Amino acid sequence: MTKKFYRLSVPCLCVGFALSAAAFAQGGFVGPSAVPEAKTVSEAKSLPDDAKVTLRGNIVRGLGDEKYLFRDATGEIVVEIDDDLWRGRTVEAKDTVEIRGEVDRDWTVSVEIEAGSIQKL
Repeated sequence: MTKKFYRLSVPCLCVGFALSAAAFAQGGFVGPSAVPEAKTVSEAKSLPDDAKVTLRGNIVRGLGDEKYLFRDATGEIVVEIDDDLWRGRTVEAKDTVEIRGEVDRDWTVSVEIEAGSIQKL
């Protein structure tokens, strides 16, 4: 009896695993969000903590400790870019970059962007 149960259970587990893996592979919701995604520095400064941003502009200066001054046509903001996100790429102040990340507000009025990715355009 145990052998038959074991033989029936393994295929059932495999089918269940395949179905759950397919569900994860399909992705998630891609429609509009309740919190808009900022496209400019001025928009990013007005959004709540953890709001998504996609900014295009220039990194104009390194500030130390993985922090950089980013500028677009609407203003400047500090961006934290972890060292591993550079992936060996070199960016100069004249280079246009796209930074995807989140608004990071602290207890004071300071607003920064925590980068999740950076791409040289």
